[in-house]
Amino acid sequence: MTPARLKIVADANIPLLAEALGPLGEVVALPAERITAEAVRAADALLVRSVTKVGPALLGSSAVRFVATATIGFDHVDLAYLASRGIGFAYAPGSNARSVAEYVLAAVFTLAGAGGWRVADKVLGIVGCGNVGGRLARMAEALGLRVLRNDPPLARRTRDPRYVPLEALAEADIVTFHVPLSRQGPDATHHMISERLLAGLKRGAAVINTSRGSVADPAALKKAADSGHAAALVLDVWEGEPNIDLDLLGRVRLATPHIAGYSYDGKVNGTRMVLDALCRHFGIVRPWDPAPLLPPPPVPRVRLAAGAAAQAALAQAIRAAYDIEADDARLRAAADEPPEARGRFFTNLRKTYPVRREFPFVTVELAGRDPAVESALRALDFPVE
Repeated sequence: MTPARLKIVADANIPLLAEALGPLGEVVALPAERITAEAVRAADALLVRSVTKVGPALLGSSAVRFVATATIGFDHVDLAYLASRGIGFAYAPGSNARSVAEYVLAAVFTLAGAGGWRVADKVLGIVGCGNVGGRLARMAEALGLRVLRNDPPLARRTRDPRYVPLEALAEADIVTFHVPLSRQGPDATHHMISERLLAGLKRGAAVINTSRGSVADPAALKKAADSGHAAALVLDVWEGEPNIDLDLLGRVRLATPHIAGYSYDGKVNGTRMVLDALCRHFGIVRPWDPAPLLPPPPVPRVRLAAGAAAQAALAQAIRAAYDIEADDARLRAAADEPPEARGRFFTNLRKTYPVRREFPFVTVELAGRDPAVESALRALDFPVE
């Protein structure tokens, strides 16, 4: 098959579609809500993000031979159905791992600034140590945090003693979840953030969820917040998205609209990965380097005054790269919307998300040479001048 014969329907929220896929044939970029059975009927390939449910209702009468999701998860895709139809499938594991890890660090430094505590004194518990959790663990340890890793599948497969049981996270001051959503089997994660799990954590712990909304039981989160057992909740994902629970929103310290992995770099990584997979499936050679097409960071440089302590310097650099509190403020405006408009408001926040570049693209200028500050910044891959 020649590239010119392909018809590709794709979610318009996947960046650089025309640049990446244009040479392969006809590219039809649609908002997610317009990716319908009729829209994909004559397509050869379908590229989606997490909001599109892919299964027989969408593909039953289509000519689609390949599906890819430009996301790290695929619980929105009926893999058994694709296999039964002989439809190829790909996803983008690890594409936004740095983006999510940076989000968690932004949350941690924001909480530390508000609470007046030293980040390096804390114990971080990570549930799920794949691409995201593993990267976060390495970055956190480089900053001096003690990290407790929990990942039963990895523990069984590797027999690595670094992996601890869930009960060991009672030592953690901050617990962050990076697991897929699964409802069955020994490692089911649906509502794993339960009343029992939260009660087993240290009183006053912070809890962060950037995985899937249904990994957490909303009632359990509310109870932990009301009792003070969880001192701070940070939620990027919500059960029932895009219609989120405003009662829960009111109890959350940092609330964002499922954008932890929405750095522009992470999104473009997803584009590149699904392009590569599509080309492999159809036997097409299409080298593509998106680097020259990426926009500059909104804040390309940040200057730090001489004499700043390492934590203060890191907090300033992180905030310049990613202001998590700005995202929090944008989502909280949902409470001012009429009930029937809140879902659309949430969805629109994601569709219109501003460009956010990752730490390696924000240069930090140091007014004075401080080895401790420079080392901390370089640990997070900030370029330092």
